[in-house]
Amino acid sequence: MKYLKQKLKQIDGKSYKGYKGIQGSFQFSNFDLHIDYAQGDPFASPSKIRLVIPKRYQSIDEEWLKTPRRQTYVEDHVARRVHKAVFKEQTIVKGSGKSGMIAIDGPDQTILKRSAVKVEKDAVTVCLSIGLPANGRRINGREAEKLFFEALPSILKHSIFSLNQDHLSDILQLADQHDAIRRKMKEEDWIAFIANDSILPRSSGISSKPLQNSIPFKSPKENEVSFNIPHRDEPIAGMAIKKGITLIVGGGFHGKSTLLEALEQGVYEHIAGDGREYVLTDPDAVKIRAEDGRSITKVNISPFINDLPNGSDTKTFTTENASGSTSQAANVMEALEAGATTLLIDEDTSATNFMIRDERMQQLVVKDKEPITPFVQKVKQLRDELDVSTVLVMGGSGDYFDIADQVIMMDQYIPFNVTEKARNIADDNPVEWPEEPENFGQWTDRTVIRESIEKRLGPKAKVQAKGKHHIMIGKNTIDLSLVEQIVEDSQTRMIANMLKYMAVYAPVNGDLTITEWLEYFEREIEQKGLSFTQKDQEQHPGDLAEPRRFEVSAAINRLRQINIK
Repeated sequence: MKYLKQKLKQIDGKSYKGYKGIQGSFQFSNFDLHIDYAQGDPFASPSKIRLVIPKRYQSIDEEWLKTPRRQTYVEDHVARRVHKAVFKEQTIVKGSGKSGMIAIDGPDQTILKRSAVKVEKDAVTVCLSIGLPANGRRINGREAEKLFFEALPSILKHSIFSLNQDHLSDILQLADQHDAIRRKMKEEDWIAFIANDSILPRSSGISSKPLQNSIPFKSPKENEVSFNIPHRDEPIAGMAIKKGITLIVGGGFHGKSTLLEALEQGVYEHIAGDGREYVLTDPDAVKIRAEDGRSITKVNISPFINDLPNGSDTKTFTTENASGSTSQAANVMEALEAGATTLLIDEDTSATNFMIRDERMQQLVVKDKEPITPFVQKVKQLRDELDVSTVLVMGGSGDYFDIADQVIMMDQYIPFNVTEKARNIADDNPVEWPEEPENFGQWTDRTVIRESIEKRLGPKAKVQAKGKHHIMIGKNTIDLSLVEQIVEDSQTRMIANMLKYMAVYAPVNGDLTITEWLEYFEREIEQKGLSFTQKDQEQHPGDLAEPRRFEVSAAINRLRQINIK
C-alpha cells in the first residue's frame, strides 16, 4: 500500500507508459489489489485490476456455495452491487482520455455465469477495468492516488462490505426455486413453464425491463398446473407447455410474439422483479428464423431442400449469400447438429415458402417442380423420430391445425386453449397433403479445419467482439445480429475468445467436429471457469459471461470462408 503511493509520486508527470511499472500486487488494509495490466496510452483500452477480499474481511457463508446455481446467483448479486457502487464514483477522478473510468461487467436482467465476480470459500474476487489518470499523455499521480486510495475502497465499502443478509437470503431462495422448477419440467416432459401473474411485455424494443401496467399472464385452465417449490407457502401455478407441437395463434398485436420472446429468453433465469423470473424454457431451445445473406458451409439441408435447378448438392450445401428458405433450413439443421431439443419459430421472421405451401399453390406448381419440402410436412417427423419439440407463432395460415398437439390463442395478451376448435376446423376443411417423406433425414456432423480459422485471424491473431452482435476475426466480421438468444455483450466476448482459443491454443490433436468442440468448451468451463481461454488463468479474466453452445455454434457457422469437411 505504502509502496504504491511512493511509486505513484515517483512517476507523477512522467510519460504515460511509466504506469507499466505499477503492474503487480499490493496489500491494502482489507483487500489485495492486483494490477494485471496497465494501459500504455490514456486513450487505449483500459487497465485491468482485481480486488481480492479475503474471508477474514468478508464472511463467506457456506450456504452461498451449497449448489452451483447458488454460487452463480450470489456472484451475480455481488456484481450488481459493485456496478451500482461504481456508478457513484465515476466523477471522483479527473484527467484526459479514459482517466478515472471505473467499470465492471454489470448484469442486465438475466442471471449468467460471469467472470466479473468470483465467490469462493476463502475469498471474493472483483474484476474491474479502470482508466489510469493522465494530463495529456503524462501520468497524473495525484489523481491516480485518489483512484486507488479513495474510489476503490469506497466502492467496496458500498458493495462487498455492506451486503444485506436478507437480500442474500432472497437470492438463495430464488436459486433453489429455479432448480426445483427445472427438475419438475424434466420430470413432467414440459418444454416451458410460465407462472401466473408473470409480466411478459418489455418496456420498449431496446429495453429488457418489464412494461409497467401490463396485463399479467394467466394460464388457460386446460394447461394450468400447480406444484410446490422451496421457500414458498403456496404452490406455484402457471401454464405448462408439454413436449410436442404447440401452435400460438391470434390476431395482430395480441401478444403472440411477446409470448414467444418470453420463451426465447426463458432459456436463461431472470432476477426477481423482472416479471419473467418464473418463466423457464427448455435450456436447449433455439429460436429459428430466416437470415437472408448469411453464409452457409457444407450443411446438409436435404431434409428440406432437394433437386435444385442448378444442380447444387444440398447434402453439403455451401453458399456465400443464402436465400430466406435456404438460410432457415440451414439454421434448423445447425441447431439439431448442436443438440437442440426444442425449436421456436415465428412466422414474422420466417420465409413463407419454407413454412407452408398451400393447396392451390401445390396444384399450380407441382411437387416435381418445387425443391422445397415445407416445414409443415417435417414437423411431425421432428417430434416422432427425433423427439424435438416445436413452438410456432402462426397468424396467417391454418395448415398447422392438423398436426398441432395443442393450439393456444392470444386475445389481448390473455391465452386461451383452442385446440379442440382448431381440430374441428381442420376436420371441416380438410387439406389434401402431398405424400409425406418417409423420414425426416439426418444432419451431418461436420469437422472444422482449425487452420482455416487461424488464417482468418491474420498474423497478429486478433479477435475482438464489437458489442453484442459482431465479432472481428482478423479483417473478417461475424454478424450475429440475427442470433436472437445472445443477451449480453460479455457472452459475445467469450465467444470471440473461444474462437481464438479453438484456432490457436486448444491442446487437442487434429480437427474436431462442431459437436465435439461444443462439448470440449462446456467441459473446460465446468472444470476451469470462463478464464480457460487465457494463458495465465490467475490474471484478470476479462468481462466475460457464459454463452450457450448454440450461440457458439452460430458464430462458427457464420464465419465466412471457414473450411469444414
